[in-house]
Amino acid sequence: MPDELIIVLMNEQSRPLPASPFKISQVPMYSSSRMPLAAARNLAAKMASGERLVFLDVDCIPSSTLIKSYMSLPSAGFLLNGGIRYLGRDSISELTDFEDLYLLSSPDTIRGELDDLPHKLFWSLNFSCSADDYHRIGGFDEAYKGYGAEDTDFAFKAREKGIEMALVNDCAYHQYHESFSPPLNHFLDILSNAKLFYDKWGCWPMEGWLSRFAQMGLIEFKADKIITVRLPSEAELARCKKYQ
Repeated sequence: MPDELIIVLMNEQSRPLPASPFKISQVPMYSSSRMPLAAARNLAAKMASGERLVFLDVDCIPSSTLIKSYMSLPSAGFLLNGGIRYLGRDSISELTDFEDLYLLSSPDTIRGELDDLPHKLFWSLNFSCSADDYHRIGGFDEAYKGYGAEDTDFAFKAREKGIEMALVNDCAYHQYHESFSPPLNHFLDILSNAKLFYDKWGCWPMEGWLSRFAQMGLIEFKADKIITVRLPSEAELARCKKYQ
C-alpha cells in the first residue's frame, strides 16, 4: 500500500471518502483553467512527504500490485512508466472480483506492445519517479494551461537532465467516461499548448491530433506555425464522441 494518497481536486470541493488504512489528503485547487493539470501535479508533489512519487490520473484504478511493482525497481535517474488498460462502458457493472478488471479491459494500442518507450511517448497517466528527480526536472511547466503537451514537455526536460525512461510490467485501469477522438473538446488548449511547446523545443507535440484538425479544415498545420481557420461545430463534436 502507499504511505499516503494525495488527491488534488481541480475546481472541485472535497467530498466524503471511505475509511482507508493509509492517510488521504484532499486538496481543492481553484484556477481560471478548467483542467490545470500541470499545476495540480506540482501541488501534489509539493505536498507529498515520501521519497518516491507515484502519479495516477483520478480516473484510473491501480492494479492490486502496482505500488509493489514500482517499489521493486530503482527510481533514481528514471521515469518509470506503468501500463494502461481501458475499461469499457459496462465493465464496472460486470465486475465480480477485482482481478476481473484485467479480463474486462483492453490494452493501450500505442504503447502496449512497445519494449522501449521514447521520451516523446511519455504519458503522465501512470508513472513514478523519485521526489529528488521530480524537483530536479523542475516539475511540470505551469505555462501549459489545460489539456495537452505538458507531459511531453516534462519528459523532454527529464531527458535534458539525463533521466531515462523505463517500462514497468504492471498497469492501472482507465475507467470509461465521455471522450472525443480527436479531442475537439480541448481544441483551444491543444493549439495554445502546441504553440508553446514548439517555441520551446522546435518541434511539434500531438502531431496526430494536429493533423486530424487540419484534415477537418479547422487549422492550417505548417512546418513552423499553426493558423486557426475556425472552431469545431457542435455537429463535429458529436461525430467525434467515443461511445466505447
